[in-house]
Formats: sequence, structure tokens, C-alpha cells
Amino acid sequence: MNKILAQSLNFQVGPPPASGTPAQTVAIEGPLKGINSLADIVTIIMSFLYPFAGVILLFVFIWGGYDLLTSHGEPEKLNSGRAKITSGIIGFVLLAISYVLARVLGFIFGVGDGIL
Repeated sequence: MNKILAQSLNFQVGPPPASGTPAQTVAIEGPLKGINSLADIVTIIMSFLYPFAGVILLFVFIWGGYDLLTSHGEPEKLNSGRAKITSGIIGFVLLAISYVLARVLGFIFGVGDGIL
């Protein structure tokens, strides 16, 4: 069984070739257009991972806040909620640092579109 990954498809729409009138060419581009290097692949992957990490961060904050609200003064649950919120803040800071670092390195090596 042959597996083919088609990046583009060209076909002609119009009269048959024997009629003498030129046919129109329609091009359908594949979803992987513009991937020429490893940097392009990393850029595409990171553009999906940063928003996904932001959603996870939101759920960590909600989970930690829920633990704080339902602790009823129990020290174990209070510490658990505080630890979750602290972990979320640390994760947010690391996420922001990694984003800025990736953009700056991309700018330095000429792979990105700018610093920020």
C-alpha cells in the first residue's frame, strides 16, 4: 500500500484541451505550506502549546481557589490550595520567560519575525 502526502494539488477547469481556449488552473495548497526548516515546525508547535498552557494555568488557579474556599480553616487544605496557586504563578512566570526567550533567540538567529 502506497502512502502519499500531498502538499498541493493542481487541476484544470475549463473546456477540453482540443478546443484551443486556455483552461484555468486551480491550485489547492496543503496545510503544511511554509514549513521549510526545524524552526518553522517549532514555531507552529509553540503557537498551539502557549494557549493550551494558559488554559491549564486557568484551571490550576480555579482548583487552588476552590481548595481555599472549601477548606473551612483546615490547615492541610489551606496549604494545598496555596501550593496550587503558588505553583500556578511559578508556571506562569516560567511560561512568560520561555516565550520571551524563544522570541529573543529567534530574533538573534534570524528565524523569528521580531522580538515581541
